Parts: sequence; C-alpha cells; structure tokens
Amino acid sequence: MVTSLDRPRVLTVLLVVASSYVAAQVLSDVASLRIVELAGFAVDAGTLVYPLTFTLRDLVHKVAGKTAARVLIVTAAVVNLGMALLFLVASRLPAADTAPQTVHFGDVLAPVWGIVVASILAEVVSELIDTEVYSAWVRRMGQRHQWGRVLSSNAVAVPVDSAIFVGVAVAAGVFPSDLAWSIFWVNVVVKGLVALASIPLIYTVRGVPSIFPEQAP
Repeated sequence: MVTSLDRPRVLTVLLVVASSYVAAQVLSDVASLRIVELAGFAVDAGTLVYPLTFTLRDLVHKVAGKTAARVLIVTAAVVNLGMALLFLVASRLPAADTAPQTVHFGDVLAPVWGIVVASILAEVVSELIDTEVYSAWVRRMGQRHQWGRVLSSNAVAVPVDSAIFVGVAVAAGVFPSDLAWSIFWVNVVVKGLVALASIPLIYTVRGVPSIFPEQAP
C-alpha cells in the first residue's frame, strides 16, 4: 500500500527521469550536428548520448505507464522542433556590435533540416516501437526478468532508429549514400553498447499502480 509519504517520492523520481529523458533528447539532437570519427568510422556525435533515452523511456514506462511514456515521446519531439526553430531565428538575426564573438552562431547551431527531420522522425517512431515491445514483454513476463524489458525493447528500437535516421539523412543529401551502411552499423553498435550498459537502471525505480492506475508492472 502506498502511503502519503510515498507519493511525493514517486512523483519526484518521475520528474527527474522524465526531465533527464527530454534533456538527453535535446543534447543528442544538438550533438548530431557534428559528425565525428570513431575507430575510423563516421558517426554523428548525438549517438554518444541518444541511446540513454531508450532506457530512460523504459523507466518512465515502469513508473507511470504506457500513456505517460507516449506523452513524453511526443513532448520531447515538440521541444526538439521548437529548439531547431529557435536556433533558426537566432541565427538569422544580426549579431550585436557589442558581441562580435557571436557572429558565427549560425555557422554552428543553425539547423540542418535534413538532420532535424531525420532525428525527430527516427526518435518518435523508434521510441513508440520501444514502448510497444516493452509492454509486450511486461504482459508476458510480469515482474520477472526486468532486464529483459530493456534488452528486448532496445534490441528492436535501436536498429529501427538508426535505419530511419540514416535513410532520411541520405535522402536529404546530408550523408553520401556510399557511407550509409557504414554510418548505420556504427550507429547500431555504439547505441547497442550504451543501451546494454544502461540496463541496470531499470532496477533503480519501481512502479506504483495505486498512484498511476494504468502503470505497467
């Protein structure tokens, strides 16, 4: 039974995890503007942060249920789109004479719309798929093998995310087509490793059905 002392604690956990999810989404989208080299392969820098969002989404799902996870996914997409539009406006406005150091703001942060669209579309589709796979695991396994919730949902969502991101970016002319497979596999491998390392996080929170009635076990 949930006491009056449990409610603020659970809500605090939810607030921290949800905020971390949105922050990771935003940071990964900003970092994706830079293509870096890892072990001789090209990869967008957002790949270093973005995989954490899958497990953070799983934590929100565990605490507050599927509807909360879906709302969070859409909210993060809207925030990322708003960020891109803000950067566009800021990059088009003239730099003040008193702050000449900001004249190159647009060269760095002006949105590359091919990457923006590829990122947001990949995020929404893959995270919604993650939600469904997570739900299916919980329906079948209940409280058993919670690590499997993260492993199974990420195993499906990570390749989908990378395929959509690379496919849309190539179609938009952001990446050359001859590098598409290389970028795809590097994305999958790096995201998969980060996702594996994040599996223990699923045991750091617990769901409370009496606070969130539709919450999955």
